[in-house]
Amino acid sequence: MSLSIACWRLIEGWGFEMRIGELDRRITIERMAVTADEFNSPVETWSPFITVWARRKDSSDRLRTEVLGAEQVGSFLLSHFVIRYSPKARTVSPIDRINYDGRIWNIKATKETSEGRNRFIEISAVRENN
Repeated sequence: MSLSIACWRLIEGWGFEMRIGELDRRITIERMAVTADEFNSPVETWSPFITVWARRKDSSDRLRTEVLGAEQVGSFLLSHFVIRYSPKARTVSPIDRINYDGRIWNIKATKETSEGRNRFIEISAVRENN
């Protein structure tokens, strides 16, 4: 099998095959930590959890309407990020967030793609459209 054929991967629901090299966006997944300030009050801070390469695809207005509601379609952008599976990536959940290109994306859902177990993880996330 040639190397170029081995590099092709089918991503669920995207309607095309993708090369690993198409994971062309560098994203940082952040996790919240609670620490105490000088008065021993809890302070929530976000810190980098993992930084990975990802593929990003924006959702259609129809899908955004179904997920977010008609009144929020223009206010928010819904995208899907696909990242390679790793033991750390497997623990990403809606309590985490994505920092990509200087903007914060709130994670709504994560799932394995149909490509097979432990291959890719799809993260659905939203950000304010401003």
